[in-house]
Amino acid sequence: MQLARVLGQVVSTVKQPALERHTLLLLAEFIATETGDAADDPTYVAVDLVGAGVGEIVLVSGGGAARVAAGADVPVDRAVVAIADSVIRAGAVTYSKS
Repeated sequence: MQLARVLGQVVSTVKQPALERHTLLLLAEFIATETGDAADDPTYVAVDLVGAGVGEIVLVSGGGAARVAAGADVPVDRAVVAIADSVIRAGAVTYSKS
């Protein structure tokens, strides 16, 4: 799994039928020491399984784990499976939702 920041949504009116029940999120890798904007980071898309919102830090599963989480019929490579409340690195809180 990896941490990512939710940058927004991807809207697609034409897609594979199994994806119709899922929201697609635009994500950027979250670095636990980040202090600025994630706008310059490489982005990717993942299906949202937990109802995450813009700006939240989420846990993303990839590959086979994403397909297990989303359902075997859903053609995904990445899935948002949790919303982080806090990130602690070397005993210091580097992110807190509140």
